[in-house]
Amino acid sequence: MIRLTDYTRYDDAHRHFSGDGLWALFDGDRERLNIAHECIDRWAERTPDRVAIRLAFADGTSQAIGFQALRVWSSRFANWLIARGTRPGDRVAIMLEPSLPFYAAMFGAMKAGAVAVPLFTLFGPDGVRLRIDDCTPALLLTNAEKAAELSPMPVVVADDAFMATLAGFPVHFAAATRADDMAMYQYTSGTTRDLPEAIKHTHRAIVVVANAALYGTGIRPGDRFFCPSSPAWGHGLWHGTLAPLGLGVETGTWSGRFDAALLLKALADFGITNLSAAATHYRMMKNSGSAGEYRYAIRKMSFTGEPIDSESLGFAEATFGARLCSMYGTTEVGVILADYPGAEDFQGKPGSLGRPVPGVKVAVVAPDGSICPADQSGEIKVWRRDGWFATKDRGRVDADGYFWHGGRADDVIISAGWTIGATEVENALLKHPAVREAAVIGVPDALRGQVIKAFIVSDRSADDALTADIQTFVRVRLSQHEYPRVVQFVAELPKTPAGKVNRRVLRDLEARQATEQT
Repeated sequence: MIRLTDYTRYDDAHRHFSGDGLWALFDGDRERLNIAHECIDRWAERTPDRVAIRLAFADGTSQAIGFQALRVWSSRFANWLIARGTRPGDRVAIMLEPSLPFYAAMFGAMKAGAVAVPLFTLFGPDGVRLRIDDCTPALLLTNAEKAAELSPMPVVVADDAFMATLAGFPVHFAAATRADDMAMYQYTSGTTRDLPEAIKHTHRAIVVVANAALYGTGIRPGDRFFCPSSPAWGHGLWHGTLAPLGLGVETGTWSGRFDAALLLKALADFGITNLSAAATHYRMMKNSGSAGEYRYAIRKMSFTGEPIDSESLGFAEATFGARLCSMYGTTEVGVILADYPGAEDFQGKPGSLGRPVPGVKVAVVAPDGSICPADQSGEIKVWRRDGWFATKDRGRVDADGYFWHGGRADDVIISAGWTIGATEVENALLKHPAVREAAVIGVPDALRGQVIKAFIVSDRSADDALTADIQTFVRVRLSQHEYPRVVQFVAELPKTPAGKVNRRVLRDLEARQATEQT
């Protein structure tokens, strides 16, 4: 029988796509489904000796974990949960770096009918407390260092003694969840002062994310996939872990403090053929200066998280010899636009977000609710059931049906009547040889309403001459009004835990400084 994974062409993707075709990729059905079974157990039954996950550690070492090992350890964890009185629907928070204990706990919790809650390891006590208070877990699994900070929370330390305890539990567990049972809570990368609500996913989500795997990252059987993003966040969790494993594809990830040079070595050592990373990862690999030391096997590449600057895009394509494809979506709606990695008949447009994935209706919508004509800016929205759902991103669609990002809705700068997207200015700034990182916001101006302010990280000493050179560089490349009239050099830019530049922190800082000066 022909399956959706057998098609690689763009035309075939749209001609043959169907919801039933997605469901046919899994053992479960619309009534009974379990993520742990779909990602781990069924593959362990068919190919028990095959590698499921390869880990690259910050100390330069690596580890391969097989499907059979994950099946055994997740079953032990599930049996351990049941023995300690955990009930279906109870939340199990997991605050660990990618490792055997992390995956055993995440899949074991879902196997037992509990709700897995991955938490970012760099959260401090206040950040963890806010999330714990929100999801009220039966337990929090973490390491000894974090456990000491988090008392008196219901903490279990995932050390050698804990793994020895798990080893005494049965190695089999028959999952029996319904497709619409809750499987996972996922927190987006907000600040501790403004905590986003948890996005709640049922087991059915593994079928939905297959759309992103097929067309956003181009995953197909036989790939050796790698995603360096933390599985505490949407990209690393759904696109980097669950999606490839759900299709029986070996995946890899990074564990510990990120090192771009060691990542490049891992990509070569693991023989990775399909890479999906954040735009920041590609930029850091470029800046590491180590890319030329290795030979790579990469045939498909994708990025997400934020638009990529043209210098990093050019570096990635020249280094890895593959087309770097955009994948766009949000935690709430999933992937809705893609560049179709591996589709030989898809002609990408560098800088665009791509075109809608099969089965999804996307449009650029004006404030009055009408659909914007070609090349008119509005908000990118996706059709959900009976109405348009906002992504909170601005953009436009060109005459060929390709979508283009115009910045977050709150990142738009209106100066002297001109509407300016922060990302366009940042992309121009990053082409300057002295600019290592850049972020742009609008600040109040008595004459123009707002002017562009750029925060710049540079290896050169900041002075008036460098400021003027950067301003001229951008003004010449964009326009007379679209350049930073105010420039501030900083040691680093604030980032969300997912690695995106956090412009909201910069806006809040500017607002506080303005208040203090009045």
